[in-house]
Amino acid sequence: MKTIRRLIYGEVLASIAMVALGFLALFFFFDLVDELQYLGKNNGLPTANDIYQIRHALLYVLLLVPNHLYELLPISVLIGTIFVMARLAQSSEYTILRTSGLDPWRALKLLLGLGASFVVLSFLVGDYLAPVSERAAQLLKARYQSAITVGQTGAWLKEKQAYNTYVANVKTLSTRNEMQGVQIFEFDNKGLVVSTTQAAVATFGEDDSWILANATRTEFDIPTGKALPPGPGKQAAGVTRNTLESFRWPTEITQEMVSVALLKPERMSTVDLFNYIRHLNANGQTAQRYEIEFWKKVFYPLSCLVMVILALPFAYLHFRSGGIATYVFAGVMIGISFFLLNNVFGYVGNLQKWQPWVAAATPGLLYMAISLGTFGWLVLRR
Repeated sequence: MKTIRRLIYGEVLASIAMVALGFLALFFFFDLVDELQYLGKNNGLPTANDIYQIRHALLYVLLLVPNHLYELLPISVLIGTIFVMARLAQSSEYTILRTSGLDPWRALKLLLGLGASFVVLSFLVGDYLAPVSERAAQLLKARYQSAITVGQTGAWLKEKQAYNTYVANVKTLSTRNEMQGVQIFEFDNKGLVVSTTQAAVATFGEDDSWILANATRTEFDIPTGKALPPGPGKQAAGVTRNTLESFRWPTEITQEMVSVALLKPERMSTVDLFNYIRHLNANGQTAQRYEIEFWKKVFYPLSCLVMVILALPFAYLHFRSGGIATYVFAGVMIGISFFLLNNVFGYVGNLQKWQPWVAAATPGLLYMAISLGTFGWLVLRR
């Protein structure tokens, strides 16, 4: 059995590596071509060191490789395994292996062991390597083009504290991890504005706080609880405006949360997503989109197991001439359909307010049922 395992594992690993390398090279080329339009541009500074050059584009595209690897790993596992299984069937090697004691359930167990290793690899790449490299890529591009931002107004974050509620707006995050265009709105328990604080630049303090430089703070004093116009017997709202060289705002909104709000959810690690979801729930904000992405991060590595199960029935197809290209093409189509269905269920689940884990797990469960049904039908038929 060790010899059979060594044979199949060696063939499958080499095939998956070649498929993954081919896909990564293709995406590397596409990304590099897309970056050529930005060459020679800078962030508005006059020095030559701030010009976006070909070496910066190459480094940026290289930093995107881990994220592409995470996205393409299940498809690569499927195509590589299908190619090996179909080739073994074509040369009758798999028939010899079956007569040597490799029954269908042993073969399934063998491939599941290989698929488990890719589950671990996918989790490590998607949860540790890809988020770090993606953030480094965005910071690199922001240095020469623009700061990290989302939409037209940036990121909005909400926090409930002991007595009041705060809404913070951060337009951009610079390459030095400085927040730019910061606005903080303070509301009392009746929903009335208590104060606003604005600053062009803010940094993260070491003691759960933001440090706003040259901040303009406006405080509204409304004794009656309502903004009343001046008149006999009525108190008008008092407005006090101060300019502070440095203003410290105590908050539990960390640097990671700001980065999470400014980056796409699919680019975050599982831990960052979980912490951000807790923060949103604690402050009465909807977290449906992030919950779906969290469960997709949990279930997506398990799709490697689905892919090896889906590839195993190809070993029971008997043919002696040609046909491998057709089966590999079928594997490509199956992999692309899984990728598309995974994204579609995420969007539909968000729109229809499905349970997040249902929207994330349904594509994998569906393909798992199809692969096990196909495998069982082929085994029983033969």
